[in-house]
Amino acid sequence: MRRIGVGIIGCGYISQAYMNAMKLFPVIDLKAVADMRADAAAERGREFGVPALGIGELLKRDDIEIVVNLTVPLAHVDVSLAVLEAGKHVHSEKPLGVTVAEARKVMELAARRGLRVGCAPDTFLGGGHQTARKLIDEGAIGTPVAGTAVFGCPGHERWHPAPAFYYLRGGGPMLDMGPYYITDLIQLLGPIASVMGTAAMPRRQRTVGKGPLEGTSIPVEVATHVAGVLEFVSGAVVSIMTSFDVPKHKHTPIEIYGTAGSLLVPDPNRFGGEVQLARPGGEWETQPLSHGNTEGQLRSIGVADMAAAITAGRAHRASGALALHALEAMEAFQQSSDEGRRVKLETTVERPAMIPAGLPLGQMD
Repeated sequence: MRRIGVGIIGCGYISQAYMNAMKLFPVIDLKAVADMRADAAAERGREFGVPALGIGELLKRDDIEIVVNLTVPLAHVDVSLAVLEAGKHVHSEKPLGVTVAEARKVMELAARRGLRVGCAPDTFLGGGHQTARKLIDEGAIGTPVAGTAVFGCPGHERWHPAPAFYYLRGGGPMLDMGPYYITDLIQLLGPIASVMGTAAMPRRQRTVGKGPLEGTSIPVEVATHVAGVLEFVSGAVVSIMTSFDVPKHKHTPIEIYGTAGSLLVPDPNRFGGEVQLARPGGEWETQPLSHGNTEGQLRSIGVADMAAAITAGRAHRASGALALHALEAMEAFQQSSDEGRRVKLETTVERPAMIPAGLPLGQMD
């Protein structure tokens, strides 16, 4: 196996999870990390035994083929463009950009340079979601007709030590948590045709509840409760809600209803979880997981799949095209709310190929 050299730009909260997961995938060879804050890069470098470099220095490294962009959402596009200009493939944290117009610049530059773009979330590659996909494709619920997708919490300021970016442009529950739900729905049901939505901002200030900024007031610039309907090209219709204004709820994350049965899909922010199937008149029955990659925090599986795809000459699954389509759907909720109309999407995408069943942890083909 040829190992692919990987560098990371952005050494904040999520980088630790990515770097721990990279140890599980033999195709990844982590070479270096970088951050605008030299102390943050140095800390991660010491923790994982890799060099901490300046961003420009990392981009000049000949032994790095993929750069993982773990910066804050407002910096995603600028950093991804710099990576591509340096002649390297890029895998970005979600969202691909804070607007479709900005994200298109990344895709257009990659196309001109003959480079790959990948983007989180990659949780749909976990065994729980691959099992749900397999059941749908095998006709276990007949033709998918409808569904629900629900995320609701009181807000990330309860736990995150520096949560301000969640409430600025590029934040909010739809751009933060929507990618998990919408990306999983696309891989389950196919591309989205149109969106109808409504968006609300009940509070203009939030209070940090943990860490050194505890008690600090932060401004809210984006809608914190977004709901609506996704209409898929296949004809399926899914109701969705993402909210930072819900104290508690009892909804399951994703349910898919078909002509011959209903399917409970696990939390799309996790890789594993329980898949349940119910046929008309029957009870919910837990289904055996057909795929691995279910245990623990597997952030970086999308990076590993890109690396494996480079060596195999195939398409990678957590692609920029998939992320752009999901982003257009997410952006359309606010547009639909503002304009009071259904918004038809301009982009489309093929469902990513399933991971073959039965592979051991760390293997993508």
